[in-house]
Amino acid sequence: MGRSRSKVYEPTHPHFLTCTILHWLPIFTNQESVQIIIDSLTHLQKSDNLTIFSYVILENHLHLVAQSDDIAKTMQKFKAYTAYELLELLKRKNAITLLKQFAFHKKAHKTESTYQLWEEGFHPKLIQSETMMFEKINYIHQNPVKRGYIEEAEHWRYSSAKDYMGIEGLLKIERLW
Repeated sequence: MGRSRSKVYEPTHPHFLTCTILHWLPIFTNQESVQIIIDSLTHLQKSDNLTIFSYVILENHLHLVAQSDDIAKTMQKFKAYTAYELLELLKRKNAITLLKQFAFHKKAHKTESTYQLWEEGFHPKLIQSETMMFEKINYIHQNPVKRGYIEEAEHWRYSSAKDYMGIEGLLKIERLW
């Protein structure tokens, strides 16, 4: 598979974003790994003016509807920081099998590192209407339901679905668009 060259033409507008772990390997299977994602997004909300409208974190990928002062740069920071922290966590946990897979599946042009954690790109899709915004938010919240993990979207801990039910979740969510 070639390098991702998704282009962001409206860097300050809301986008539907997807970040996938290389080869869909399941690393968000414990609270410690997910907390790295939550902490990074929280930091970016302050440092990069990241506004999150919706999110879900599953075992091997995450979806966001978000905007920032420059969404491409914000996502680059997010992926670089979380890759480093997640790989350090895997090393501390002695997760040799996963580390070997991240080394084996690393793209050939990634010569500056031993491992590659994230698939390239973040697949930005510009939110072009209120209808599209609500479709993407619904898609995000229904993701764990469609996978059969839960019956009600608001029961997924790592999602903004409960925020839309009036219950404060793990991240600050902007419900007004």
